[in-house]
Amino acid sequence: MPPKLSVGNVMLNSLKFLLDENVPIEVREFLESEGFSAEYAAKGISNGRLAAVAKDRELVLLSRDRDFLRISLFPPKEYSGIVVFQIHPPKAEKLVSALSLLLADVKEFKGKIFVVGEEGFEAVG
Repeated sequence: MPPKLSVGNVMLNSLKFLLDENVPIEVREFLESEGFSAEYAAKGISNGRLAAVAKDRELVLLSRDRDFLRISLFPPKEYSGIVVFQIHPPKAEKLVSALSLLLADVKEFKGKIFVVGEEGFEAVG
C-alpha cells in the first residue's frame, strides 16, 4: 500500500472526494490508491444538485465544468473545496498528474476553489 500523504499531524487522506461524471475513472482509482475516499455523483445530476451533495456531505468536489468557477453561484466558503480541471485534452494521465501535484502542495481545501491546469494550479475566490 502506498504511503499516506500527511502534513504535520493532519492526515490528508481523511479528505473525501465527490467526482463529477466528466472526471475519468483513473482519477478515482488514483485517489483510492492514495488512501482517499472517492465516489461518483449520479449520472445526469445538475451542477446545483452536485454542489449541494458535496456541501451537505462535506466532500471536496472534482469537476471539469467551468460553471463551478462562478463564485456567485458556488461561494467557496460554503464548501469543503472545489477543484476544477482545465486540461485540454482531458487525458486521464494528465489529470492524475496534475491532481497529484495539487495534493502534494495544498494543506487545506475547505473554503477554496482550485483551478488545475497542466502547468500547476491556482486558488480563486
